Amino acid sequence: MILLSFDIEEFDMPLEYGKTISFDEQIAISTAGTEVILAMLQKQQVKATFFCTATFALARPQLIKRMVADGHEVASHGYYHSEFEPAHLLSSKLVLEGITGQPVTGYRMARMMPVDEAEIHKAGYLYNSSINPTFLPGRYNNLKVSRTMFWQSGVLQLPASVSPKLRLPLFWLALHNFPMWFYKYLCHKTYRADKYLNLYYHPWEFTDLNDKAKFGFPGYVSKNSGAAMLRRMEELIISFKQRGLAFGTISEFLELSSIQAEA
Repeated sequence: MILLSFDIEEFDMPLEYGKTISFDEQIAISTAGTEVILAMLQKQQVKATFFCTATFALARPQLIKRMVADGHEVASHGYYHSEFEPAHLLSSKLVLEGITGQPVTGYRMARMMPVDEAEIHKAGYLYNSSINPTFLPGRYNNLKVSRTMFWQSGVLQLPASVSPKLRLPLFWLALHNFPMWFYKYLCHKTYRADKYLNLYYHPWEFTDLNDKAKFGFPGYVSKNSGAAMLRRMEELIISFKQRGLAFGTISEFLELSSIQAEA
């Protein structure tokens, strides 16, 4: 199954590059990108998982409800995107459940950073998708972590997909920068090896990020953003459909895979 997921948050990434934008604009940019994604997914008749911060959800509750109405899964991305304490695991879950009226069973830590699995379990999550099992200088060094699903401290770990052997990451930056033929090749090769793909992106990628004075992003972040990102995403989805591959939410995938809790 193809698992598309989107990390929905207050758009605070410019802070990493020494730029400041107002909270209202952070929410507005993420909202605009999310609306593009939802329209595209509806057009393609594809279901996805949205990892949302409680802060964004409280600012745009109707948009979160629209995700549920469209058949998507809502999972937790923490309470804030740039601030974390263990209590946020439960508090973000409760906020999202209050808005969606549905159980929230999945978690993804902001920026795919490490998180205490015992605390994840205590907060009542079934799965955690916070591992990028690759090496990126200054960000990740997870080459010794399993590429595929495994259990830890009573929580199912669902790492982001990386290619076999070389562990080339298939995350958002890869779709921006790899030639499309190469990105699709890596995705299909990884699917054949693992029988599923766990791919993640962000709503702000579907807006124009080329204003360097405003956002401060290097070219590898802003490249193929906005309309170009939408075209790439649709091309990717169509290539999966042409091979007869199914899409679904992470919870649907786990249910169909008959994943059972650790004994």
